[in-house]
Amino acid sequence: MATVNPVKLGSVQKTLLLPLWGRAVESKKPRPLLVDPTAVRIVESIDYDFSTIAGNISFVSQLAWIARSLHIDRTIREFLKRYPAATIVNLGCGLDTTFERVDNGSLRWYDLDLPDVTELRKQYIQEGPRREFIACSILDDSWMGAVQITEGVLFIAAGVLYYFTESEIQTIMHGLADRFPGGELVGDVCSPFGLKTANKRVIRDGGMDSSATLKWALNKAAQIHEWEPRITILDEYPLFRGLKSGLSLKEKWGTFLSDSLRVMLIVHLAVAARSSN
Repeated sequence: MATVNPVKLGSVQKTLLLPLWGRAVESKKPRPLLVDPTAVRIVESIDYDFSTIAGNISFVSQLAWIARSLHIDRTIREFLKRYPAATIVNLGCGLDTTFERVDNGSLRWYDLDLPDVTELRKQYIQEGPRREFIACSILDDSWMGAVQITEGVLFIAAGVLYYFTESEIQTIMHGLADRFPGGELVGDVCSPFGLKTANKRVIRDGGMDSSATLKWALNKAAQIHEWEPRITILDEYPLFRGLKSGLSLKEKWGTFLSDSLRVMLIVHLAVAARSSN
C-alpha cells in the first residue's frame, strides 16, 4: 500500500503540484515526450486530491510544463559539454527531478527552495555526495554563500520567477551579477498576456489559492539587460519552439497559438565575467 504524506505548504509553494502532475500525466502517455517515474510515484502516494487539476487544466498547459523541462534539460546538457564538472543551482526547485535526467556523474547540484518545500521534498527525493538541498528563500542572499563553484555555474529557474515582483526580480538579478560573474541562467517567463492567462487558466482553474497569482511579466528579455547591464541575453524564444513533432493536430494548433501570442518564453542569460584589469 502506498505511503500517504500530507501536503503542508504555503499558497505559492503549493503550486509545485501543478508541474508535478503534468510530468506524471506525460509519463503515462503511450508516446511520452518526457518520462518522470519519480513524478508518477509522488502523485500516486502524496495526500492530495488532483481531481481539480486533472479536470480543469488544459492540454496546452500540461504540455507547457513538459516543454519547459525539455528546453532546460537541453540547455544543461549543452552547458555540461563545456563544463563537465559544472555547478547547477535549481532555484525554487519544488519537486523537480531535473537532476535525475541530466546527471553526468561529475556535476555538483543544489536544489534551493523554502523550508516547507524542502521538508516535503526530502520525503521523496534524496540528497547525495554531489547533490545538496538548501532550505532558503531566493530573496535571502545567504544561500549564495553556500554554493561551491567548480568550473562554471548555471542557474535554472523553472516556474518560479513570475511569482516575484519586478523589484524583487531586479534584486535577484543584481545579486547574481555581484556574486556569480561568468555564470548563466535559463528559465521561463510570462508575457503580460501570458500572465493574465496563467492566473485564470492555471492558478484559478487548478484550484490554487488566489494569493498564489503570478506577478511579474516580461515583454522582452532585453528589459533585464536594461536593469542590470552585466547581464546579457544569450537566447529568447517561445516555449514550444522545436517541439511540435509527435503532437496531435489539436496539440500542434494549441501550441502554435500559444507561441504566436507569446504566452510563455524561455530566456537564457549570461553574467559578464569580471575584468582581469
